[in-house]
Amino acid sequence: MNDTRLGARSDTVGDEVDAALLADLVADGEVVVLSGAGMSTESGIPDYRGETGRSRPSSPMTYQTFTGSAEARRRYWARSHLGWRRMRGAAPNDGHRAVAELERRGLVAAVITQNVDGLHQAAGSRRVVELHGSLDRVVCLGCGARTSRALLDARLRAVNPSWEARPGLVNPDGDVSLTDAETASFTPVDCASCAGVLKPDVIFFGETVPRPRVEECYALTERAGALLVLGSSLTVHSGRRFVRHAAAHHIPVLIINRGPTRSDPDALCRLDAPLGPTLQTLLATLP
Repeated sequence: MNDTRLGARSDTVGDEVDAALLADLVADGEVVVLSGAGMSTESGIPDYRGETGRSRPSSPMTYQTFTGSAEARRRYWARSHLGWRRMRGAAPNDGHRAVAELERRGLVAAVITQNVDGLHQAAGSRRVVELHGSLDRVVCLGCGARTSRALLDARLRAVNPSWEARPGLVNPDGDVSLTDAETASFTPVDCASCAGVLKPDVIFFGETVPRPRVEECYALTERAGALLVLGSSLTVHSGRRFVRHAAAHHIPVLIINRGPTRSDPDALCRLDAPLGPTLQTLLATLP
C-alpha cells in the first residue's frame, strides 16, 4: 500500500466513490470485511436504521431485562420462537455470495460480522468472526452449556403444542412483534442439564462482547490491507471501534452502505449504493 492512496483520504471523503480505486484496493488482497445489518436486508431481514440512519421503532431486549424478569423471558422466547423460524428460512443474497467469492479468490482474508443470522457462512464464507454471536445456538446462563437452536425449537414445540399467534415482521435481532395476550400463554423451557436460564448465544443490548473476540477482531484489522465496511451505519461503538482502529493504523477504510455512516470522515472510499449489485459489479471488474 503506497502513501499516495493514503494521502488521498481527505480529498475523497464526501465525493462519489472511485470504482477503479475501490477495485484496485480490493485486488491488492488481505481485505477484512466488517458487515452490518444492511448486509442482510436483501435477504428480507430488516436493519435497525434504514437509509436515513435513524433508528426504526423497536424495543430490542436488553441483557438486564432478560436476566431480571421471568415474564420478560417468556415474552422474548415467544417472539423469538416464531422469529427464528423466519430467520432460519432466509437465504444468502448476492452480497453474501460476492463476499464468499472474494474469499475464494484469496482477496478477502476474513469477515467480521455484527449480524447473528449465519448468512455469510451459508453463502460459503469460511473465516467468519461472529462479533455478536449467532441465533443458531443457545447458551445456559447457569452451567454454560451451548446447544443448538434446532434442539430448543423442538423442545418448545413439544411444550406448546396448541400455541398460536399472528406474528408481525421479523426484527433484525430475530424476534417478531406479538401482543401480551399472545405471549402470556407461551411456556418457555429451562436448561435440560441444570434447569438454568437459557439465552440465545447472542450479545444483547447492555451486554459486553467477550474480550478475546474483540482482540481477535483488532488483530485482524491491524493485518488487513483494507477494511471494507458493508451495510453498517457504524452508529454504535461495537463495530465502529474497528474502523477507528484501522484509521489509527493507516489501514484504508472503504465503506459501501445505504445512507450516511458515523465513520464517513475516516473513509478513503465511500459509496451509497445497494450491496448486492455493487459487489457483483466489483467482482466482474476483478481478474
